[in-house]
Amino acid sequence: MRFSISTAYLPSEQLVEIAKAADALGYDSLAMPDHVVDLETLETPYPYTPDGKRRWGFEAQWPDPWVMAGALATVTTRLRFFTSVYIPAMRNPFQVAKSVGTAAVISNNRVALGVGIGWQREEFALLEQDFRTRGKRTDEGLALMKKLWEPGWTEFEGQFYNVPRMVMEPTPTAPIPIYVGGLSEIAFARAARHDGWVGDMYKTDEAIGWAERLAEVRRDAGVPEDKPFAVCVALTDAFMPEHFARAEEGGVTDCMTMPWAYYFGMEATLEQKLEGMTRFAETVIDPLNA
Repeated sequence: MRFSISTAYLPSEQLVEIAKAADALGYDSLAMPDHVVDLETLETPYPYTPDGKRRWGFEAQWPDPWVMAGALATVTTRLRFFTSVYIPAMRNPFQVAKSVGTAAVISNNRVALGVGIGWQREEFALLEQDFRTRGKRTDEGLALMKKLWEPGWTEFEGQFYNVPRMVMEPTPTAPIPIYVGGLSEIAFARAARHDGWVGDMYKTDEAIGWAERLAEVRRDAGVPEDKPFAVCVALTDAFMPEHFARAEEGGVTDCMTMPWAYYFGMEATLEQKLEGMTRFAETVIDPLNA
């Protein structure tokens, strides 16, 4: 089981110290969420709460994940970075490819692109991107980005994006893993075509159920069983090593966590966050690794 520190809603000024501690304590990665803006009024309901209200307040910070990954890569040596999740269809795919590829180069291939198709119609409108075609544009945009991350000349012709002969440098020296979020069968099929799946907050049994369904989709699609595939979730009822071990046996590979919440709550100070990360590493990560 790999453990990721979720940076959701954290003050930006704390991220350097949190990343350095995660790097030293044996955490695998930082999981970085994404929004460009937080609109005061929305007609689109938030899809991950029963009442459709957002989980965060307007004081929550949303630093650009690729600027953050590039910066934090310079103060860490082994820590990975992935988005949980980024909305490529809300942007121009050439700019996304440039940002992600540059972060991969700076970090020496320590980034993964976690994507979703997006839920907030108003944010798409603000960024002048079509909400209705976001699924098809996500698929085509990912195919285009993979081409742009390869060295040498690129040509691409699609329904939405046509690329004359060009180069985009610098290019990563290893493939960038792509993880896909979402609970629909379309999302599962999209994830099966790539390298992993990013979920939300679940009880362990529910997370294992999603891992089993993803394994079925991959088998039906003819994906080789030995091809690595990440299943990334936050577990709401796991706190002991044996709890996480059971999730791992059920197919969960990565757990996103804010370990200070176990000991100090969500309003922990930076010092308490660092202490909580240390305690969790000593009582959960180290025993599991042993």
